[in-house]
Amino acid sequence: MCGIVGYIGDKEAFPILINGLKRLEYRGYDSAGVALLNGETYLYKRKGKVSDLEEFIGTKSVLGNIGMGHTRWATHGEPNDINAHPHASFHNKFIVIHNGIIENYSRLKEKLIHRGYEFKSETDTEVLANLIEFIYMKGDITAEMAVRLALSKVVGAYGLVVMCKDEPDKLIAARKGSPLVIGIGQGEYFLASDATPIVEYTKSVIYMNDNDVAVISKNELLLKTVDNEALTPNIQELSLDIGEIDKGGYDHFMLKEIYEQPRAIADTFRGRINAEHTNIHLGGLHAVWPNLEKARRIIIVACGTSWHAGLVGEYLFEEFARVPVEVEYSSEFRYRKPIIYADDIVIAISQSGETADTLAAIKIAKEAGAMVLGICNVVGSSIPRETDAGVYTHAGPEIGVASTKAFTAQVTVLTMMALKLAHRKYQISLDQYHHLINELTLIPDKIEKGLLANNHIKKIAELYKDSTNAIYLGRGFLFPVALEGALKLKEISYIHAEGYPAAEMKHGPIALIDKNMPVVVVATKDSSYEKIVSNIQEVKARNGVVIAVVTEGDDTIRKMADHVIEVPETPEHLAPLMSVIPLQLLSYHIAVMRGCNVDQPRNLAKSVTVE
Repeated sequence: MCGIVGYIGDKEAFPILINGLKRLEYRGYDSAGVALLNGETYLYKRKGKVSDLEEFIGTKSVLGNIGMGHTRWATHGEPNDINAHPHASFHNKFIVIHNGIIENYSRLKEKLIHRGYEFKSETDTEVLANLIEFIYMKGDITAEMAVRLALSKVVGAYGLVVMCKDEPDKLIAARKGSPLVIGIGQGEYFLASDATPIVEYTKSVIYMNDNDVAVISKNELLLKTVDNEALTPNIQELSLDIGEIDKGGYDHFMLKEIYEQPRAIADTFRGRINAEHTNIHLGGLHAVWPNLEKARRIIIVACGTSWHAGLVGEYLFEEFARVPVEVEYSSEFRYRKPIIYADDIVIAISQSGETADTLAAIKIAKEAGAMVLGICNVVGSSIPRETDAGVYTHAGPEIGVASTKAFTAQVTVLTMMALKLAHRKYQISLDQYHHLINELTLIPDKIEKGLLANNHIKKIAELYKDSTNAIYLGRGFLFPVALEGALKLKEISYIHAEGYPAAEMKHGPIALIDKNMPVVVVATKDSSYEKIVSNIQEVKARNGVVIAVVTEGDDTIRKMADHVIEVPETPEHLAPLMSVIPLQLLSYHIAVMRGCNVDQPRNLAKSVTVE
């Protein structure tokens, strides 16, 4: 869960590295560092943000045409200057930056200590640097051979970049379970955890696969396996635009991404819904529809916000396609013995396509013989490569750690999949199929209208910014929205919040209700509307404070609730796409008013590439 950037070529490396680290800071921001080779080795690292690193470097020497940088989210060892990357080996022959976890680092460290090695940090990365050096100095071999031999001895995941002082014209990169992309320029190469630091320099990239090793000089790239088998690089063109990774005049990436949702949803269904709004075409699933039609069961695996999107998918698939669905936390799925049948379909959902637990769940499902489909936002990431088929969302880069447009884009894909499957299985009438497709195409304009409530939501946020707890309630399709709303509040404002099915409130949570506990109720008009009205009355009877998200023109709940946020009328099956927007804005404004770092909340990183 760290950001890696590297450069080799004729340009000065430092400005490229620092700019890249700023672009990657959403992946980790406990500490940052850079290393440069220019006859001598220059290594600078600092606890804190990339700006703290810049201030520390000041006027120190940063000359050099080869270098690498790292921004960290701590796994082994607390965030401090010593544990920050890059890490130098004991005899200073190697410098390493690393994303991932070396699981057997403790055993390797003991062996190296026995052989006279001393360690400065608490990290597993320093162990890896010293292991490479030990192998290199023990035998008459190249740095590349030492890296490959060292990697054959480690257990775990890594995205790795290595510099060797004895071979100052090379960068060595390796990947297993943690993403790395190589950018190709004219007489220069770039390395990064994802494409955001590369896009302004080149559109030609190579996405490294597991067990790949790249040996890079400024005029040559050699790609091979850890076992030294030569590989032919698969060069792809980036579709990412530099403007997509700037704030575009917004105060925060999160706010920008909330406002981008109409476009993100439209881009996700564009080209997949015909001009007449009568049919859905998902090209990535063309060959697997027969398998979906015959599926005994659908299992959705995901983490965090993607898991909440999966819960919406459960309601959609079961209601329309009449196929049983289970939604599993990837982290739990991988560590028990799940029962998976060969005629199950497993759907893996991840914004980044690199979520370690979800990748592990995919492996388990494939070993059991099930077909695995992916829903992912990042082209070239691991999940699309590991799954049998899938559908990309087209949300564009999501820089804010708290997902917003990723959620609505994922729900959009799940909606299209469920409707198409229901249509193919004759579980839905043609009129309903056409009606819901048309309603889906209206969602972007409705969200634009809903966003006009921003100032009203901001005023509500002002009243509850000092709360210490909150409860979110919803029923049916809106229960996952309640969970997502609670998650957003807690992860960016640090207010404890919990989401519940509204009917479950009486089975415990109602004991918490008092005048100091805001209760956010997602209560747009649907088949359980009268029940949710009763739940609101139960809260008010106990002096609870109710903030209600309701359908435009709802006078019934307006008379009961303390605050009402209206959204345009939408069929209940599509209501999650509308009703989640005010919850995102409410969390955003509360967090800003509390002085929280909205885009980089404490202890969190965007892409969870470690267990």
